Amino acid sequence: MTTTSPAPVTAGPAPARIGWIALTAMSPLIWGTTYLVTTELLPPGHPLFAALMRSLPAGLLAVLFSRSLPHGHWWWRSFVLGALNLAVFFPMLFVAAQRLPGGVAATLGALQPLVVAFLAVLVLGERFSAWRIGWGVVGVIGVGFVVLGPGAGFDVTGILAGLAGALSMGLGVVLSKKWGRPESVGALGYAGWQLSAAGILLLVPALLMDGVPAGIDGKAIAGYLWLGLAGALVSYTLWFAGLRRLPVTATALLGLLSPLMAAVLGALLAGESLNPLQLIGFALALAALVAGQLPGRRRRRTSDPAGIRPVPACRS
Repeated sequence: MTTTSPAPVTAGPAPARIGWIALTAMSPLIWGTTYLVTTELLPPGHPLFAALMRSLPAGLLAVLFSRSLPHGHWWWRSFVLGALNLAVFFPMLFVAAQRLPGGVAATLGALQPLVVAFLAVLVLGERFSAWRIGWGVVGVIGVGFVVLGPGAGFDVTGILAGLAGALSMGLGVVLSKKWGRPESVGALGYAGWQLSAAGILLLVPALLMDGVPAGIDGKAIAGYLWLGLAGALVSYTLWFAGLRRLPVTATALLGLLSPLMAAVLGALLAGESLNPLQLIGFALALAALVAGQLPGRRRRRTSDPAGIRPVPACRS
């Protein structure tokens, strides 16, 4: 089965590029609802079961709708990507959220674009982009302004878990870009492979360590449905479709929308207020993710070391 990647749209028509950026940005916006849904709708203390419910049913539905199963090396690749993007990332995210204030955990998650930028150089052989690295740093600072409170604390285990989660999904994003996907498989099937693999990996730990929560009510069912259908099936299909067509580091910078969305929902639904420093942080983070979609300054090509262009011959 041949693996192909379409030509990136960075050099194509601006409407097509903007369209794919907007479509891909829907994924981190949906992911930004996870914290509110988890705290308000799901039974507390069952993170692995929640991760299982988010991945396995959605993955099986995607495989059923797409009518495609992995072939050859795509079996083990699906499990590697499913582990990095989901099965490892979710528990690390939970540990960080449990042992750190939410703002610290979100700031660590915002490091992912920087992880992706460096891994793209090592794994994909891309040229080092000081432009996107710089805006990635600005984005982390902006998110920190938005979500870090005066009572932010630091726990070594929580920090290591947060960094491990950022590294795990960052590597998963880069490997997804490197391996592409089979030309006969759409984004829905590709997402289904990874979600199903993640669910299989989480199945035993979730049932042994968490078990099934007692008293699952209507709110919990609604929460699981949202996380599975919107937070996994729809969002990861859009994410992998955009990742295939956009630069990997620029795509990762869109992830800054997730903590910003969580902060907006907190302000709108939980009665939290945004102070001037947080508004400045919003502006910085938004500027970073927008600027990160633009190509960096290119060096002018010259015909010789002195930079003198040859004069074209006159045609008679």
